Amino acid sequence: MQRTLAVMRRLCAVFACAVCAFAGCGVAGAAEAELLRVNLFPTAKQLPFLLGIERGIFARHGIRLDLQYTENSTTQRAALADGTVDIVHSAVDNAVAMVEIAGKDVVIVMGGDSGSNEFIVQPHLNTFADLRGKILVVDATDTAFALQAKKILANNGLREGVDYRIKAIGRGAQRLQAMIDDKSHAAAIMNPPFSVQAVQMGMKSLGRTVDLLGPYQSAGVFVMRSWGREHGPLLEKYLASYVESLRGVFDPANRADCVRLLMAQLKLSKDEAESTYRLLLDPQIGYVRDARLSPEGFRATLALRAEIENKGSALPPPEKYLDLSYYQRAIATLPR
Repeated sequence: MQRTLAVMRRLCAVFACAVCAFAGCGVAGAAEAELLRVNLFPTAKQLPFLLGIERGIFARHGIRLDLQYTENSTTQRAALADGTVDIVHSAVDNAVAMVEIAGKDVVIVMGGDSGSNEFIVQPHLNTFADLRGKILVVDATDTAFALQAKKILANNGLREGVDYRIKAIGRGAQRLQAMIDDKSHAAAIMNPPFSVQAVQMGMKSLGRTVDLLGPYQSAGVFVMRSWGREHGPLLEKYLASYVESLRGVFDPANRADCVRLLMAQLKLSKDEAESTYRLLLDPQIGYVRDARLSPEGFRATLALRAEIENKGSALPPPEKYLDLSYYQRAIATLPR
């Protein structure tokens, strides 16, 4: 029960971060700054925002942020489509799904990372075979990490709907809470800090998804294509601000501040925050320097969707979903 309450307190603290982020932009010159509504998941991946806001990086670029945290990728996609938000940071497979399933003209404008994902199971389970007859909890059933989980289980001889059931729960904190509250919720894909907390609670990791499946472009930034065309210079300033903030996260001189921010915003212990920070900088699963999109990883993302959701249909060209020209112009404004 104490663990459950602790996770809920952390969850509430994460939502409080949105208010702090918006208020934190009140520095000199903010009156002239342009407002951007940015939607993201409340995970440790928000660290560049926390550091960038604290250091005034976004404000110096003329950006005022309204950070909006999503409950799940379904509501996130809907918010972008209806114009409630301007920019989304999420798994890029969500952008592909918006194009292919919802028929929305969405474009990916920057990369991010491979997800930092691990396949987490309950303490009494030891192998993928132990998931037979069990429930896999996911964010949404037909995008991103759910597709990774389905592929991993298929590689281990388990078929969705026959050997295991899949249940949409929501974002990482909710998946962790579901596994704490009900041991029949046997497994989930998680990333920091929830993967760190799960293991500290006695749950097990059966491996990192990049080790189990290979390269994968997980996180990225996407917008409605028409919005990008209409707000090109603003989008470029935003991308430059984010990359500059990300560089700050990589700077060893900022390690203590990064750990402090993770502790304060996600209500982590120092050990949890330090472990999370190490994972965020892990070159295999963490942030990619300057948030560059991996062509190999993105092709793998498309191939996974084609195999799992589209039942082996022809692989679309990556260029259909990409416009990295904004990113390239943004990077050109930053020092090397």
